[in-house]
Amino acid sequence: MSGMDRLHDDIMRALDTVKDPEIDTVSILDLGMFESFEVAEHDGGYAVNVTVLPTFLGCPALEFIKQNIIKAVSGVDGVSRTEVGFVFEPPWTSDRITERGEAGLKAFGIAPPRQSEEGEWQIDCPYCGSTYVTMENLFGPTACRSIVYCKSCKNPFEAMKPVSTLM
Repeated sequence: MSGMDRLHDDIMRALDTVKDPEIDTVSILDLGMFESFEVAEHDGGYAVNVTVLPTFLGCPALEFIKQNIIKAVSGVDGVSRTEVGFVFEPPWTSDRITERGEAGLKAFGIAPPRQSEEGEWQIDCPYCGSTYVTMENLFGPTACRSIVYCKSCKNPFEAMKPVSTLM
């Protein structure tokens, strides 16, 4: 493995440690927020420019995510400068969430977004897997989540809203 390949792998491992500030069971990689990074030589080391795609335009956690990325990537051996930029094209969709991200959301008690073949939003209880649920409030604690109640196991939970460019 070349030195540059090792650096790229180390940067990706560092990015995988950057958790969503509200949901510590998923990283920005799990949520599909990572878009790309570029590496250039800088002052005897490397400057890394990370591009991130926010889940929502008005997400209040973006500054926390930015600082956490800078801290994680700056800790990679050989990196002398880290910058983070946010882009909004292509738009983020919930299809970008990885399988590991879906498992992390469930572990935190949030139903990952799921759509039926007909394109309808389906919600499975993250605790018991039941689909016998009712929407308590479309507007949850953040713009990307709703409050749902499972009639099978009697637990309230949050469901991540599906976001698509087709909706």
